[in-house]
Amino acid sequence: MNEQLKILQKTYDMIQYGYICLQQYPKSEKYTLAAETKKAMFELLKAIIMANRRYYKKNAIQEADVQLEILRYYIRLAKDLRFLSTKKYENWSKMTTEIGKMIGGWLKSTR
Repeated sequence: MNEQLKILQKTYDMIQYGYICLQQYPKSEKYTLAAETKKAMFELLKAIIMANRRYYKKNAIQEADVQLEILRYYIRLAKDLRFLSTKKYENWSKMTTEIGKMIGGWLKSTR
């Protein structure tokens, strides 16, 4: 149970950092890439909460893993389009990598 709380807190912290990063996106991206990135972050949070509450966790954990991968691509695209500085990209990527490792461990523990 403690691991699920850690992943929830890490995801929450990543979302807070993501909001800081999204502020430097150009205004033209406010309703496109920035909105999709926010949606992906919240879908990830939602999937982790659902996985934590479900009796059969495997499918919900896999959904969280998919949402994390989508978020990673949005972040990478933002860096490639120069909406994010390299430093912010590295920090945000480290956070998603850590969450990914936790999701992977959680998935292994359900098998």
